[in-house]
Amino acid sequence: MKEAWFYEKLDECRVKCTLCPHNCKLSDGKYGICGVRQNVEGVLYSHVYEKAIAVHVDPIEKKPLFHVHPGSKSYSIATAGCNLSCKFCQNHDISQMPRLEHGNIQGHRVTVAEVVRSARANECKTIACTYTEPTIFYEYAYDIAKSSKEQGVETVFVTNGFINEEPLRQIAPYLAAANVDLKGWDKAFYRKVVGGNLTSVLQALRLMKKLNIWIEVTTLAVPDHVDSDEKFREIALFIKNELGPETPWHISRFYPNYECDYLPITPLDVLRRAREIGLDVGLRYVYSGNVPGDVGESTFCYSCGEKLIERYGFYVLSNRVVDGKCFKCGAAIDGIGLG
Repeated sequence: MKEAWFYEKLDECRVKCTLCPHNCKLSDGKYGICGVRQNVEGVLYSHVYEKAIAVHVDPIEKKPLFHVHPGSKSYSIATAGCNLSCKFCQNHDISQMPRLEHGNIQGHRVTVAEVVRSARANECKTIACTYTEPTIFYEYAYDIAKSSKEQGVETVFVTNGFINEEPLRQIAPYLAAANVDLKGWDKAFYRKVVGGNLTSVLQALRLMKKLNIWIEVTTLAVPDHVDSDEKFREIALFIKNELGPETPWHISRFYPNYECDYLPITPLDVLRRAREIGLDVGLRYVYSGNVPGDVGESTFCYSCGEKLIERYGFYVLSNRVVDGKCFKCGAAIDGIGLG
């Protein structure tokens, strides 16, 4: 165990965790909603520091981060636990492990130094804190991000955006980019199906923008929940007006999973309609995800319409961005290390 950061000591050996907007108040022995932070005699501890549940070398496109070193490798790591409880979670076996297995927190020791060393040995341009939720293994993620930056490897988050202001500000200097799940545009949906609140996620997104973290947004098009033109338009307008038209938006296809295994696969026309809405609103880059071979996987120049980065699934087939610009018309293409 490692003493956690971002908490307040209360009376009678209670503590208040201030890492995420749940702001859990815990009596002695109790765990937070994340399932991995515990009050032990008035001290808050993390049970997942340097305790990885998943380690892989992935294409950066799998995150998905399409505008961060396209075609490169990302050393991807996670611990058990999450501060949300999405009923459609594709990684519920590890994200919900503490809840599903009554406090069992599996994993194996992987030190910060080993993470950075392995990333460099595998020629990864980035380390991705991903699969579950980086916020709940904040101390581990922070030390990885700080150490990796010192050694020339960038750190990225794949996150639900459910984090408080102070910890986000503290890690921002060491965080190159984040793909943030904006899971919907309905407060009741966030409360009942996701287990969080929309307002906090929007606040975190705005702050990331101010802190100069490169942002890409992902929305899972869940049938009967997040599949209407109205919701897609509201999300697209928020991205354009609050984060900027250069912010990529990924609309991903839902497949039946976890407690939403009764829902159908997202129809392709829903994804394509959402992509058109995003482009019509004025976003420069809108992608359809989980549909290998779809035109919406590729990057097009927002100025002349030329196809610049051709993808199939998680792989880049060709990249015609030259010195950060469209090879044809010279328009600047937004992102980090595009070519």
